This record gives sequence, structure tokens and C-alpha cells, in this order.
Amino acid sequence: MRELKEKVLEGNLKLVECGLVILTWGNVSAYDREKGLVAIKPSGVPYAEMTADDIVVLDLDGKIVEGDLRPSTDTATHLEIYKAFPQIGSVIHTHSKWATIWAQMRMDMPCFGTTHADFFFGSVPCTREITDDEIDENYEKITGQIIVETIKKRGKDPISVPGILAYGHAPFTWGKDVDSAVKNSVVLERIAEMNYYTLFNSKAPAPLKQSIIEKHYNRKFGPNAYYGQEKHN
Repeated sequence: MRELKEKVLEGNLKLVECGLVILTWGNVSAYDREKGLVAIKPSGVPYAEMTADDIVVLDLDGKIVEGDLRPSTDTATHLEIYKAFPQIGSVIHTHSKWATIWAQMRMDMPCFGTTHADFFFGSVPCTREITDDEIDENYEKITGQIIVETIKKRGKDPISVPGILAYGHAPFTWGKDVDSAVKNSVVLERIAEMNYYTLFNSKAPAPLKQSIIEKHYNRKFGPNAYYGQEKHN
């Protein structure tokens, strides 16, 4: 698991470099599906002091199989996402400023422009509020279940909409691997800022029309994508 732990460490440090976390707010995990194991940041360890040896490895039941530290308090949320969506290989949770503002506004983030549509296929959903009984039962696990519930109920593809706003809390993003999950966190934060100013510094516009959303998303990620350079074997 050394390689996966190194990758998770790299992802966590990238969040600091990109200005998405301060103090110890945030965590990156990655899932090795062949081994059925998840590597995740330890709870409360400062990024500047963290090493690959500090990264905790668990199974999907949350049992620690490698590591001497307690895993992130958000571990159970990550595990629920992995169990629900086999296409996801890395999950990230931050309290980045602008995306967290949207989570605290407790509303979906509409797609107002093509920058958003280039990476998120339509609005970024906000989950429902967690109930008091659910908080008492198992807060972090049920937070993950609510994320899964929201994606499925909204008919969202977790790869084409690689992030969500946890109601009153903060964003979670993901990807097929750590690199893509970090990129999606960076993109979500940038479009959250632009969308906030779009919404509150003008007469609230209608969301971008569906045809242009589809055009911009599909030219990067669709079956006939033509953005970037052609890959050669």
C-alpha cells in the first residue's frame, strides 16, 4: 500500500498548495478496489508534519489494517461513497471558502456559464438536511448515505457531476483517482466563487441553456470529445 499512501499524502499537500485547506481542515482518501482497501489522512495531523507513514489504511468496514493514528473523522462518509459508486477511486472533503459558502446557503449551485459546464454537467446539488435522529445515530456514516441518496435521487452521474454540497456543512468532491479528485476540488472552488458573484451582483440570471451545457461538457468528456491533444500509442 506504500504507493497509494504516497499518492494520498501528495493529494493532501496539493490541497494546501492550491489554497483549499487551512489548519487541518480537509482530507483526501483513495481506494484500491483490487485490495478492497482505503488510504486516508489521519485526523487532526497538520499537513506540514504529515508523512506517508501517517496515512491510515482501512477496509470498507472501517477496520484499520495499517497505521498507528486515528483516521479522519470523515472516514465513514468516504466509505459510503466508495461502496455506492464503483467508478470513484478518490474522495476529497474540504472547507474551501466559496464552495462552503454555497453549502451554508443550503442551495444547489446553478450552472450559469460555460466554465462551469466544462467540468460539471449541470448544477452542483446540495444535500438535504440531516435529522437530529440521524446525527445521534451515526453522523459521518449517514452524511455519506445522504450524499449517495442525493446523487441517485437527482439522477446525477457521479463522474459527470464530481462533487456535492453537504447541507450547511461543506463540499465533497471525487474522481477516478487522486489527481482527478484534486482537480475537481480546484474547479469547484473557482466556479463557486464565480457563481456567487454572478448570482448576487446582477439580476439573477437563468441557468445556462441545456444545449450549451451539453456542448461544453461533451467536447471535453463526451464520446466524441475533441478538447486537448490526441493520445498516441
